Amino acid sequence: MRQNKTQPTDSDVDAFLAQVQADRRREDGYRVNQLFKDVTGREPQMWGPTRIGFGSYHYRYESGREGNALATGFSPRKANQVLHIMPGYQDFGEILYRLGKHKLGKACLYINKLDDVDLDVVAEIIRAGLDDLGMHLDITPS
Repeated sequence: MRQNKTQPTDSDVDAFLAQVQADRRREDGYRVNQLFKDVTGREPQMWGPTRIGFGSYHYRYESGREGNALATGFSPRKANQVLHIMPGYQDFGEILYRLGKHKLGKACLYINKLDDVDLDVVAEIIRAGLDDLGMHLDITPS
């Protein structure tokens, strides 16, 4: 059975953030990391080379494929901060309306600069995503 490409690692989160090239993206990365820590009450863990995760969950598809995935987290990419909210943003329309400037992917929220969004709303989204995930799956600490 095939495994997820993105697995938890023992890489140091602070060392990863320190290597982010753009000053703004790096500083925003530190701020987002602290926000996730505050909201989740969990310590960050690297998932693959570029994702910072907080907690994990085990999934099993009807096909029999199963594995572990990060419960929530982010990645400071060159173009934007990518927030991973699992299993996505199905019913978050009202919250997202209050967020500020952003773009959506299937289970990702793209934020260009933290100054463009309301961080209290980001915290609300992180919590809502974890609450939604916890209604369906068991979330384990990092």
